[in-house]
Amino acid sequence: MSGSTPLLEVKNLQKYFPVQGGFFGQVIGRVHAVDNISFTVRKGKTLGLVGESGCGKSTLGRTILRLTEPSGGEIIYEGKNISKISSPEMRALRKDLQIIFQDPFASLNPRMSIREILSEPFEIHGLYPDAAERRTQVIELLKEVGLNPEAADRYPHEFSGGQRQRIGIARALALKPKLIVADEPVSALDVSIQSQILNLMMDLRDKYGLSYIFIAHDLAVIEHISDEIAVMYLGKIVEHTDSRSLYRQPLHPYTQALISSIPEPKVGAKKERKVLQGDVPSPINPPAGCRFNTRCPYAKDQCRSEEPVLRNMGSTETPHWVACHFAGELTE
Repeated sequence: MSGSTPLLEVKNLQKYFPVQGGFFGQVIGRVHAVDNISFTVRKGKTLGLVGESGCGKSTLGRTILRLTEPSGGEIIYEGKNISKISSPEMRALRKDLQIIFQDPFASLNPRMSIREILSEPFEIHGLYPDAAERRTQVIELLKEVGLNPEAADRYPHEFSGGQRQRIGIARALALKPKLIVADEPVSALDVSIQSQILNLMMDLRDKYGLSYIFIAHDLAVIEHISDEIAVMYLGKIVEHTDSRSLYRQPLHPYTQALISSIPEPKVGAKKERKVLQGDVPSPINPPAGCRFNTRCPYAKDQCRSEEPVLRNMGSTETPHWVACHFAGELTE
């Protein structure tokens, strides 16, 4: 995508998980969780990753942070390939690269107070050795995410889901990162709380110039926070463009189906619903050709034999990448 300087470049990234079976536990296959994915994330911008559960979104986010090791490809952060650097080098980079987990009930240690949880990153990286200074930093983090400083001496079970996610956001902010992977940060929350967390994240992005990779399965959630959106299906990116273009004119039949499923906010409004047939194929043995061909109402022989590549159906200034042989000419 055109625009400001890339903070992160992902080139042909792969993550395959071995499948073992048989009497001696031999490798009998591989799960193609992330299969040759490429994109960039610009400074101060948000890339949304969307798709159904099991398409590889969370694995992609964790692989970029090297919480799980890549099987191939490159992860270039600020011009440096970090896909194969040593553990000590990667540990030093953790200050710049943080994550917000999906489940605020499971991502906080129930035996630690909020003060201990938010102080832990400082201790790991040797920051603010003075205890009084650490306490001050914890109070500032709580204020930043809209929580009362008195929360510092309480424990996770004393908070609601939305408050716990605010604590998770505060922990991610503690080291002043440049890039945050938000792994479905609102999917476990009530709808009434989701917008509050999204607004908080947008305010923090604008205030600190943060970049986000925002992972979600709900296109309605991701619409307003994302500058660009990449749609994933079975380990592949099938469409990638700016947020406005994607919602105004989705080109891939999978994206069209996802967008048609978004509830219409206007009472009495009607729109054509495109219902996907069948289930997502196994990532162990993905279909030949286009991976979406088994569920696509427009699939032809070429789709079943030849894998489509991402091609730009937009302009140089506003690229619109889509992996479909017949994008722009689809008819039932």
